[in-house]
Amino acid sequence: MDEASDRDRMVATQIAARGVRDPRVLEAMRTMPRHRFVPEAFRRDAYDDRPLPIGEGQTISQPYMVAVMTALLEPQPADRVLEIGTGSGYQTSILAILSRHVVSIERHESLARGAATVLAELSIENVDIVVGDGTEGHPAGAPYDRILVTAGAPVVPGALKDQLADRGRLVIPVGPPGVQELIIIDRSGTAFEKRHADACSFVPLIGRFGWPHA
Repeated sequence: MDEASDRDRMVATQIAARGVRDPRVLEAMRTMPRHRFVPEAFRRDAYDDRPLPIGEGQTISQPYMVAVMTALLEPQPADRVLEIGTGSGYQTSILAILSRHVVSIERHESLARGAATVLAELSIENVDIVVGDGTEGHPAGAPYDRILVTAGAPVVPGALKDQLADRGRLVIPVGPPGVQELIIIDRSGTAFEKRHADACSFVPLIGRFGWPHA
C-alpha cells in the first residue's frame, strides 16, 4: 500500500469532490493514517468510500461522513470537544488534530482499549477515553465547546445539550435505525437553535437516553 497516495486520492475524490471545502478538515484527513484504525483483515480497504467493521457490532464511518460531520462541527484550536462513540478512534484522531482537547466516551471496553493504544502509538496525547454510557455525556468535564455523536439517536439527549457551552455546537444523527438525519444544535445562553443537514446511517446510540440494549 502507498498510504500517502491513498489518503490524497481519498480526500480528492471522496471528500473535496463532494463539496467539503474546510481546508483544516481536508488536511487532517490527508495526514491521519486511517488504515491504523481498522482491523488487519480490512486494511486493504481502509481508504475505500465505505464503513468497515471494527468489532462489537460497530463500524468505522466512511471517510466522507467523517469529513462532513467534522466540517459541520467546526472545531476550533482552543475548543474542548466531547465525542460520543470512540469506536476505533479514527474520528477521535481527526478531532484531536483540530481542537485543544477531546474527551471521548465508548461503551465497549475492548474498543476503548484498542483506540487508546493506536492513539498512543501515533503520539496523540490530547485525548481522554472514558468507558461509559455516552448518552449521559461526561458531566465531570463540562461544559464543552463542541459535542459530536457518532451513533444514531432516537432524540437529542437532554444531558448532552446541558453539557454544551454557551455558543457551543452539537452535531448528532437522529432518527430510526437504518436511516437518520444529521442535526446541528447551536447554544446561545439558554436558547438552542436546531438545523437539519445530511441524511445518514449509523449504528444505534445505546444507553439511558438513547436506544435500549438489544
